[in-house]
Amino acid sequence: MIEVSNISFSYPHQKERVFDGFSLRLEENKIYGLLGKNGTGKSTLLYLIAGLLRPKTGSVCCDGIATYKRQAEMLEEIFLVPEEFDLPSMTLQRYVELNAPFYPKFSQERLEACLRDFELTTDLDLSALSMGQKKKVFMSFALATNTRLLLMDEPTNGLDIPSKSQFRKTVAQNMSEEQTIIISTHQVHDVEALLDHILMLNQRELLLNASVQEIMDKYVFEYRQPSEMEGVLYAEPTLQGNAVMAVRQEGQAETQVNLELLFNAVTKGLVK
Repeated sequence: MIEVSNISFSYPHQKERVFDGFSLRLEENKIYGLLGKNGTGKSTLLYLIAGLLRPKTGSVCCDGIATYKRQAEMLEEIFLVPEEFDLPSMTLQRYVELNAPFYPKFSQERLEACLRDFELTTDLDLSALSMGQKKKVFMSFALATNTRLLLMDEPTNGLDIPSKSQFRKTVAQNMSEEQTIIISTHQVHDVEALLDHILMLNQRELLLNASVQEIMDKYVFEYRQPSEMEGVLYAEPTLQGNAVMAVRQEGQAETQVNLELLFNAVTKGLVK
């Protein structure tokens, strides 16, 4: 669906390239987690995929169409939720009337379901909402567009703890079977239960490109005492004991992936 082929990219007046010879292929019907330190190109990659930026060399294509061309048949299948945004001073109803026609598969029923999950109603004045409420409304609209590709940049920033739980529930319940979602985030614990596939960027290269199932097949994430450190690849001390990432032994039960431990192990070169 998405093919990033040997791209290079740098911002104007910056000598350092964000990407140089970078390639990536993304498949349909998955939720990708895009992880990396600040400045490694996560947001830039989302904007390149959305066609809002153009690579200097190489190509970024959606179903064979170069995304920078911003063709109508491509734009109606892509929606980007940026980290920072504002909504116009109007009612939600008017906002939907103006914007929903750009997305042929837009679902009013799904919009209302998402708003209910976030404990919001449809009779909203967008100018009267807090930043957290605006984010909930915008993400509800994004899911309601039913685009095949949904890009989210730091979607849980600005949400309180109950709202983060609502976010996971809303995405899980309202993702269509044909949809692909890419979530770029630093708040790894907010999304780790949602993800199917993990991508980790570090200075223009992909450090990890693996499904969650592949990771669970190879490793376990658990708490251990100092006397139980056999097979441990990475550990961090906690009040409950050592939080560890270890090689999974034959017959050992699967554990949920701890993205923070995984990220630290990968960036230290302990896992490839």
